[in-house]
Amino acid sequence: MKFITYILFISLPFLMKGGDILSSKKSNLVSASNSVVKPADKEYLVSKLKKPMKIDGNWNKAEWKKIETIKIENYMGTVSPFKPTVEAKMIYDTDNVYVIFRVKDKFVKSTVTEYNGNVSGDSCVEFFFAPDTDSPLKYFNLEINAGGTPLIFYVSKPWTEFVKLEAPEIKQIEIAHSLPSVVDPEIAEPVTWTIEYRIPLSMLKKFSNVTNPAPGVIWKANFYKTGSRTSNPNYLTWNFVDNPKPNFHLPQFFGVLKFQ
Repeated sequence: MKFITYILFISLPFLMKGGDILSSKKSNLVSASNSVVKPADKEYLVSKLKKPMKIDGNWNKAEWKKIETIKIENYMGTVSPFKPTVEAKMIYDTDNVYVIFRVKDKFVKSTVTEYNGNVSGDSCVEFFFAPDTDSPLKYFNLEINAGGTPLIFYVSKPWTEFVKLEAPEIKQIEIAHSLPSVVDPEIAEPVTWTIEYRIPLSMLKKFSNVTNPAPGVIWKANFYKTGSRTSNPNYLTWNFVDNPKPNFHLPQFFGVLKFQ
């Protein structure tokens, strides 16, 4: 059964093709396969939708099938005993951006149910993105736990200058989640869970001078997976973050989203 948080429904368009392109960087890091690999600055080509799409958390539906996968596999901090497999995809239209995550996981827990609660302690997927091309260090951090509860801030300076979005804005995000709203006790056995959502650009524009997605436009961003209060703490990133301790609020290490 799919558990869907319908907050505001808008018709979504169909898709064109995207991709995940890597370029080299210096130094080494540990990947989720537990091998040492060369880090890379990453670029993802964000496809455009052309037909309506239902937000239902279905990773395998037709609209996502031709879209390339974002692999969230770089570790921060100590490598966890169990290594989740975390993937995401992203698309857009004139009025919205859309993201879906799929996590092949164990030790899944999700207890926070209030907006802007400490969802990152739960099994959680996160999308940090800077939509103003003139201010690549100012970003939104959208964090959603496995139960579909979101946190979203607009950050001008990490940890010191930020705005917490309120319920009227948060409710404009349509979220679908495959697990129940509360997962407790922890699921220790293997489980695959998904989070899918639509973010209206009009809502973002209340806080940021958003550069509208269009062919050739570039946003800076990173994708993350965490679960700091589970029995298997883990901190994974899409683009490599050169920091000894887990810290996702380092926009200087964001990768590139290039709209098609």
